[in-house]
Amino acid sequence: MFEKILIANRGEIAMRIQRACRELGIKTVVVHSEADSEAKYVKLADESVCIGPAPSSLSYLNIPAIISAAEVTDTQAIHPGYGFLSENADFAERVEKSGFVFIGPRPETIRLMGDKISAKNAMIKAGVPCVPGTDASLPDNTEEVARIAREIGYPVIIKATAGGGGRGMRVVHTEAALHNAFAMTRTEAQAAFGNPTVYMEKFLEHPRHIEIQVLADEHRNAIYLGDRDCSMQRRHQKIIEEAPAPGLSERVRSKIGERCAEACRKIRYRGAGTFEFLYEDRAFYFIEMNTRVQVEHPVTELITGIDIVQAQIRIAGGEKLQTKQRDIQFRGHAIECRINAEHPYKFTPSPGRITTYHIPGGPGIRVDSHVYQNYYVPPYYDSLIGKLIAYGDTREQAIARMRIALSEMVVEGIDTNIPLHQELMQDSEFMRSGVNIHYLEAKLAKDRAQS
Repeated sequence: MFEKILIANRGEIAMRIQRACRELGIKTVVVHSEADSEAKYVKLADESVCIGPAPSSLSYLNIPAIISAAEVTDTQAIHPGYGFLSENADFAERVEKSGFVFIGPRPETIRLMGDKISAKNAMIKAGVPCVPGTDASLPDNTEEVARIAREIGYPVIIKATAGGGGRGMRVVHTEAALHNAFAMTRTEAQAAFGNPTVYMEKFLEHPRHIEIQVLADEHRNAIYLGDRDCSMQRRHQKIIEEAPAPGLSERVRSKIGERCAEACRKIRYRGAGTFEFLYEDRAFYFIEMNTRVQVEHPVTELITGIDIVQAQIRIAGGEKLQTKQRDIQFRGHAIECRINAEHPYKFTPSPGRITTYHIPGGPGIRVDSHVYQNYYVPPYYDSLIGKLIAYGDTREQAIARMRIALSEMVVEGIDTNIPLHQELMQDSEFMRSGVNIHYLEAKLAKDRAQS
C-alpha cells in the first residue's frame, strides 16, 4: 500500500479521495490554486502545495507544476480525480516516466478509449453493441459525407473524435443542413480539443443514458458493479443519477455487464471505468468509455457496498481485486442530485460567499461536498458544490428520502439548483421512471413557454 498520495484535483472529489486515503492510513498531499487556498481539504491534508494562480490552465492543468509538487513532497502516486487531467494520456505518461504511479489506466488505454473512433472499433471487436455509424473519421469531401449520412439514415449526429462533456457534437435532420453542421462541428472540435476530426452516427431520438461501472486489475480480473441511469440531463450534462437503472431485467443487466467486463479483459484495462450507453427499444448502444472515477460513483457504492475510490488505489498498488463477480449483490436503490452554484432555471453561474449552510441528515442520506458556511465559491471552475445522495430499500423510498433531504438543505448567499431538484422529485414522468435524455430540456422549454 502507498504511504503518500498526491491529489491532483479540487472540490468535492479532492475531499472524497482524501477521505478514502485517510481511512486506508495513507498520507495525502493536496495541490491547489491560489483561489482554493482556504478549501477544507487543503487544511485537512498532511501537506499542501500551491501550484499556481486561479485559472486552471496555470494550476490544475499545469503538468510540470504538479510533477514538481510530487517530487518535493516525496509522493509515491498521483490520483487525478475526474475532469482536468484525469483522462489526459500525456499526463499519465509523464507521471509514470517521472517515477510515480498514476492511479488510473495505462496511458495507451486512455488514448485508445479517448478517441471515439478507436474506442468504438475496440468495442466492436470485444462484442459490445455500438450505435450504427462510421468506423473512421469523416472525409473532407462533402459529397461523400452526404452519401454516408444517407446510408446511415437521418437524423444523424456529427461528433468530435476527441470530444467530451457534451461539446463537439451537432444533430442534423436534413441533407440541406448537413454541410454547415459538418463545417461548424469541425471548427468547434479544433477550438475545443485541438483536433478537427469528426465522425458520424445515427441519432437516436428517444434514448435513455445508461452506464455500467467496472473495476479491473493488472491481473486481467474484471467485474461490473451494476448500472446507473443518468438520463436527466441538460445540454448533455447530467443532473440526476440513480442506481440501478429502473426497468431493466436482471437478464439484460447481467448480459451487458458481462460484455463490459470481458471488454476490460481484452483491452487490458486497469482501474475503475464506466461504459456509457444509449438505451432505446430494449437495445444498448455504446457511446464512450470514461477512464476515471465518475461524479455519480456514490450511487453504485451504496447499492454494492464497495468503495470505488479505495478500489482504484488498491488496484494501482498492484493488488488483485478483492471481490469476485459472484460475491456482488445489488441491494436497494440510490439517487444522486448534483447541487450546483447556479440559478435553478436560468442556469447562470452563481459564485460568491455562502452565508448559511446546513446539510440534511437521516436514514440513507449521504452528502459529498467540500463547502462550508462562509466558504467562497470561486468563479473559475465548475459550478458543482456538492452531491446529495439518498438510499432506500426501494426506488420509492429513495425518492421520498431525497424530497425530505432537499427540503432540509439550506444554502444561502448564492443561487443553487435545489429548487429544480425539488420540482423534479415531484415530476410524474420521473416518478414513473425511464425518462429519455431529451426529457428535461423539453420540460424546461415547455415551462418557459407557459410562463
